[in-house]
Amino acid sequence: MSYVVGVDLGTSAVKVLLMNRKGNVVAEYSESYPLIQVKSGYSEQDPEQWVEKTTNVLSQLVKENPEEAAKIEGISFSGQMHGLVLLNESHEVIRPAILWNDTRTTKQCQDIYNIVGKEQVLSLTKNPALEGFTLPKILWVKENEPENLAETAVFLLPKDYLRFRLTGQLHSEYSDAAGTLLLDIQKKEWSSEIAKKLDIDLAICPPLVESHECVGTITADFAFDSGLPQSTKVFAGGADNACGAIGSGILAEGKTMCSIGTSGVVLSYEDNGEKEFGGKVHYFNHGQENTFYTMGVTLTAGHSLSWFKDVFAKDEPFEQLTANIDQVPPGANGLLFTPYLGGERTPHADSSIRASFIGMDASHKRVDFVRAVLEGITFSLNESIELFRDAGKQIDTVLSIGGGAKNETWLQMQADIFNTKVERLETEQGPGVGAAMLAAYGCGWYDKLADCADEWLEVKQTYEPNQERVEAYKQLFAIYQSVYTQTKTLNEQLVSFRK
Repeated sequence: MSYVVGVDLGTSAVKVLLMNRKGNVVAEYSESYPLIQVKSGYSEQDPEQWVEKTTNVLSQLVKENPEEAAKIEGISFSGQMHGLVLLNESHEVIRPAILWNDTRTTKQCQDIYNIVGKEQVLSLTKNPALEGFTLPKILWVKENEPENLAETAVFLLPKDYLRFRLTGQLHSEYSDAAGTLLLDIQKKEWSSEIAKKLDIDLAICPPLVESHECVGTITADFAFDSGLPQSTKVFAGGADNACGAIGSGILAEGKTMCSIGTSGVVLSYEDNGEKEFGGKVHYFNHGQENTFYTMGVTLTAGHSLSWFKDVFAKDEPFEQLTANIDQVPPGANGLLFTPYLGGERTPHADSSIRASFIGMDASHKRVDFVRAVLEGITFSLNESIELFRDAGKQIDTVLSIGGGAKNETWLQMQADIFNTKVERLETEQGPGVGAAMLAAYGCGWYDKLADCADEWLEVKQTYEPNQERVEAYKQLFAIYQSVYTQTKTLNEQLVSFRK
């Protein structure tokens, strides 16, 4: 039997999956690496750590699975988006990578709008200028470290740098490039207009390839360090959200994914890049060739529940905290929560807004608060669902993954609030599976990615919306939406009192 490897280069750790032709995870390994935070708002990493830790876990995989490792045909990648890695002419790293969650570039985002024009940015890239994206980081380096930009021969995104170290080949691919704010996502080419207006040399942009494209085999040196066969084919891979979508089977119109981790993501498949959302949601190239996906983000989704647990039930397991929430009716007995603990992204790009409990009275028990937190997180995600529907999207199935797929009451709540069928998978490994599927497809195991998804992914359970609860939640959602406008000014006035 042949095997492929999916590498998921995350923000805090790298995870590798060894998968067989049946889509079974044969082995998995991970190692963590640190963030570098030299001052408030800064978030960086040493790219050499990515290479070192990935080599370690691949070496462990080979040593503990020697027979399978000898039959590995291909390897592909999923990676944290938006990070900036600068290389010189010798392809050496010039400075630490600036990551997606670095917020130093507010001024540069405004500069982009002032020079290029907000409408033109949205027209070309389909995304607003946000601090997390790569282009503002390049402009920050240009303004604050001009000697480093002058030395730059090429920039790479995190997983693209890791892949370069395996192959010696410099590339990016469309799903990750779409998160730079430098890609014309419909033309699938770097935007000469944006680069010219901002005085950025397009020569620093790497060549673009498809996510499933083979970019070579691993080098002799990396084969020696990792133990992988030198014949191992290397495929470009995709952005973490694109690979998460592939690994969840979001490969056709009507398919939508809801992922609840620390943050929350609602991601929906698009056949083309022609819809207009006015920058309210992200719009990226998919890892499946010539398709796209739109994405809304709740900044503190699962984090809202973990925050509540840490403050009010620190020593209890989550199962105990959420026990009996099914006994609480929709609306948590008149209690409403907005999950704005760290600001919000979709549909309100607002760093000042903060969370609220509305409607508290002396009759409320802790279980009411827990139910209200789960409902508030789901209401926030539903704002993205409603944006998609308002733009004419059909959403008939939502695949729920992450923390929100681990509680049956919460899954039913999602079906009722989203007013659609909600499914959860038999097994869930996230973006690493999507990376492995790209390798399997690239190796020619399947004629198309959807065929791979059909064989590898199995739905464990389906939750249908309860129409009585659907109607109740429609009324509650309207109240929820009014809380933002009602509390916006109050939160702005409180900013100076925050520590």
